[in-house]
Amino acid sequence: MDADAADYLRAIVMGVVQAVTEFLPISSSGHLVLAPHLLGEDSSSLTFDVGLHIGTMVAVITYFWRDWAGMANSAVRDVSRAGLDVRRWEPLSRLGLWLAVGTVPAVVVGLLFDSWIEENVRDPAFVGIALIVFGVLLGVADRWGGQALGLLDMTGRRSFLVGIAQAVALLPGVSRSGATISMARGLGFERGAAARFSFLMSAPVVFGAGLLKMTEAIRGDEVVQWGPLVVGAITSAVVGALVIRVFLVFIVRRTMLVFVWYRIALGLVVLIAVANGNL
Repeated sequence: MDADAADYLRAIVMGVVQAVTEFLPISSSGHLVLAPHLLGEDSSSLTFDVGLHIGTMVAVITYFWRDWAGMANSAVRDVSRAGLDVRRWEPLSRLGLWLAVGTVPAVVVGLLFDSWIEENVRDPAFVGIALIVFGVLLGVADRWGGQALGLLDMTGRRSFLVGIAQAVALLPGVSRSGATISMARGLGFERGAAARFSFLMSAPVVFGAGLLKMTEAIRGDEVVQWGPLVVGAITSAVVGALVIRVFLVFIVRRTMLVFVWYRIALGLVVLIAVANGNL
C-alpha cells in the first residue's frame, strides 16, 4: 500500500513526539500509547515504531560521538596495557564497561516480559497513573539528590542500579530518562552527569528495540511503508539531537520541577479522560 500525504505528516508528528519525549523525562512510551487515540490507529504501526527507534538511536550516537570514540580508544589502550584487570583501567575505559553493565537489566526484563507488557499494561489508565507516580519520584530525587559525583565516578554497582531503573521504565508512562536520571540523582550524581549517563546508556537499549521491531516488520504480515519510515527516522534523529543539547544546558541551570508538574498535569488529564470514557 502506497503512503499518502497524511502518512508522511503523521511520520513527522510522531518523529517530533518520539524525540522530545524520549530524551525529556516525560515518557516516550506513555505518549506513544496515547498517540493512536489522537492520531489514529496507524500511528502505532511497525512502520512508525521502526523509524522512530532508528532515529533516536542515530541522535544519541551522533551527538555523543566524541564520548563513544574516547571510550573506545581508551579501552583499546588499557586492554593492551593492563589486559582484563579493570582496576588498572582509566576511568573513561571503565565508563564504557559500566554502560554495558547498566544495560543488562533492561535486556533481561525486555526479553522475558515484553509480550506481557504489551498485552497487559499498554493502556491509557496505567499510563496516567505511572506519569503521576514516577513524576513525583523524579521531583523527590532531584530535590534531595546529591551533587557530589561526576560522570567518571560511575561504578559497576551504581550503573547496575541505574540499569534496574531503566528496566522498570519498560512500563509505559514511567520514562526511561526520568527513571534513570532519578536513580542517578538519588545515588549522588549531579544533574548533568546523571542526564549524560542516562542518554549514553539509552543507545544499546534503543538499538535492541529497533532491531527487534525491524525483525518483526520483515517477518510479519504488516506492509512497511518505507517512505514514512525514513521521514520519521530523520525527524526523530534531528529533533532528538536538538533536544539533547537543549536539555543538557537547561538542567545545569534549572531543576526538574517543570517536568514534574507536566507529568502530573498530563496524568490527571488522562485519568479524567479515561473516567469519562474519552480514552
